[in-house]
Amino acid sequence: MTRIVNVKKEYHGRCVLDIADLSFEPGKKYALLGTNGSGKSTLLRILAGTLEPTEGTTQIGFTDKKAVGYLPQIPYGFSFSVLNNILIALDAGPESRARAEAAIAAVGLSDLIDADASKLSGGETQRMAFARIISVSRKLLLLDEPTAATDLGGIDLLEQALLDYCEENECTVVFSTHSPAQAMRLADEIIFLHQGIIAERGEAKQVLHEPQSEAAQGFLKHWKL
Repeated sequence: MTRIVNVKKEYHGRCVLDIADLSFEPGKKYALLGTNGSGKSTLLRILAGTLEPTEGTTQIGFTDKKAVGYLPQIPYGFSFSVLNNILIALDAGPESRARAEAAIAAVGLSDLIDADASKLSGGETQRMAFARIISVSRKLLLLDEPTAATDLGGIDLLEQALLDYCEENECTVVFSTHSPAQAMRLADEIIFLHQGIIAERGEAKQVLHEPQSEAAQGFLKHWKL
């Protein structure tokens, strides 16, 4: 089980995240919802180990670093082919190319497999970075707005690729999104963050249709679900 305990993160004396206890059950999908600056990206970075908390502990429970995949909000592409951008995530072996090609196909980039990744559009780069993450079997995926740069077709592809990946690997997923509709489609549970604290948590349908906190109510009134 993945868990954080008494975690705080401060910048220049300002607390941007303050969570006493938060755990994620194996095999479940969690959506982080909230406005800009609510702490979603900070929480994901702390879980991923790319950001140290000011206080508190993170318990991941996996000794293999490749068991955890983290996709930052701004994806990156190295200046070589799309295929080689995926292969760098894989151990050398006879199955590596097949795994890479399958991941590329899942995100709809097969026609660009030999293209220079540094020349891709923002949406294509995000799809490629997602393919790099799902080319490896993992226990925990941490995704920071994984479809923010893609168009509607790209969103459909990435969401289906994620659902297929979860079914095959039985992994835990924690992802941030500004879209309650996406949270409804993908998440088992929603964690609503407001000014760095958990304002509400529960089953996706319950939080989205019957929010209890004022923060969640104010956020969701702008969306028609």
